[in-house]
Amino acid sequence: MDLHVIYTRSDRTFLSRRQYESWQQIQDEITDYVTSLGPWSPEEMVEYLGHEHPGLDPSPVEQVSTFLASIELIVELKFMRDR
Repeated sequence: MDLHVIYTRSDRTFLSRRQYESWQQIQDEITDYVTSLGPWSPEEMVEYLGHEHPGLDPSPVEQVSTFLASIELIVELKFMRDR
């Protein structure tokens, strides 16, 4: 399964498992879209999030695992500042 990380103007960051044809399709779906990265494997996503987002809480491994076990197609990543 391929994953995308999506960044927004409102400082929200999403993880998505939807299959996109292009970044324009993501932009059409996410109102305040800025940029996105992917598609990446779950392992690549965990590695990226661990390096680029040390403030994730729960950890990148936990958030990606929980997301993959859910039926959700898109979720907002949680950071320590969100608690």
